[in-house]
Order: sequence, then C-alpha cells, then structure tokens
Amino acid sequence: MEFSSKLIQNAVNEISQLPGIGKRTALRLALHMLRQQKNQTEDLANALVLMRNNIKFCNNCHNISDFDTCEICANPKRDNSIICVVEDIRDVMAIESTSSFKGLYHVLGGKISPMDGIGPDDLNIISLIDKVKSGVVKELIFALSSTMEGDTTNFYIYKLINKFDVVTSTIARGVSVGDDLEYTDEITLGRSIINRIPFESSIKI
Repeated sequence: MEFSSKLIQNAVNEISQLPGIGKRTALRLALHMLRQQKNQTEDLANALVLMRNNIKFCNNCHNISDFDTCEICANPKRDNSIICVVEDIRDVMAIESTSSFKGLYHVLGGKISPMDGIGPDDLNIISLIDKVKSGVVKELIFALSSTMEGDTTNFYIYKLINKFDVVTSTIARGVSVGDDLEYTDEITLGRSIINRIPFESSIKI
C-alpha cells in the first residue's frame, strides 16, 4: 500500500497493530480522524495516554481499576465468601453484564499453556491460594474457557485447594466447549453461573 504522506503511513502502521485491524481498516480510521475536528482527535489521543499511564490493577482481584482496590471489591454489598475465578479482565465484564453474580472475582491473567510458555508461576495463582487459606472464601467458581488449557488450569488450582474447606464449582456447560466467555450471550452466561455444578462432577480423578 503506497502512501503520499509519511505521517499517514506512520499512523496506519500503528493503528494496524491493534487486534483485528488490517492496513485498509487502519487507513479508513486514520482518514476518519483526519476529517474530525482537531480537538476530537486530541481527546482520543489524550484518553489513551491517560489510560495507559494511570490504569491500576486491583490489589485484591487483579481487575483493572482507577484505584488500588476496584469498585467491585470495595462494594460492601458483594459477597466476599464466593470468588469467581476467570482468565481475563474481559471475562469479568462479560459476567457483570449478566447481573447474575454478586460475589467477587479473581483474575488469573491467563491460563496454563505449555505450548505458549505459560506456566502456573506466570499467573495470579498464589494470591488465590492465599485467599482460600485465609478461611474467608467458602466457594470458588471456575469460569475459565472450556478448552484444554482452561480445564488444565482449573484442575491445577483444584489440586492445590482440595485439602481446604472450600466448595469448588464450575459454570454449567451451557457455554459451548472451546468458547471464550466474552463471546457468550448474556442469558446463556448468566444461566451457566446460576446453574453451576460441583467441580468434582466435571472431572475424572
């Protein structure tokens, strides 16, 4: 793709690095911003810079937050005895959109995947085990994607906490095997949380 302007070319190159955006879409977005009022483009750029420089991760659940403790963890109406274990920040957003869960979350930051060089030490597993050891947590809900990596991560954590007095459950398989939670419709996801099943029933030990 030939460009008559190095400035446009640089903008397109940067935008096209975003997931799911090719060079043609990046060019369309760059030209769109060029047609907007200058202050609109500046507002967008400033919002991205502010987000990148000032975003925090909750010191309790590892969710994104504007503060050291996210609004979910700081909400006294949430049940801190039930923790939903998720892979990604997007999963928190997906489950919250269902309004079906009133506990807290724990964001692992990924799932165990030896093929990708991701092991247990690369995830937020130790802090989860510490929560279980504290005795406050009464139930862990495994809400990772129904993939081999997700099931492996669930089982790894289960083996670490099995000796503690905590109930383990997993979301019902209304979520298709191999699907990511963020792509599941709200009704199906909400029902899968409400109709969760004992984790032991989902595995063969």
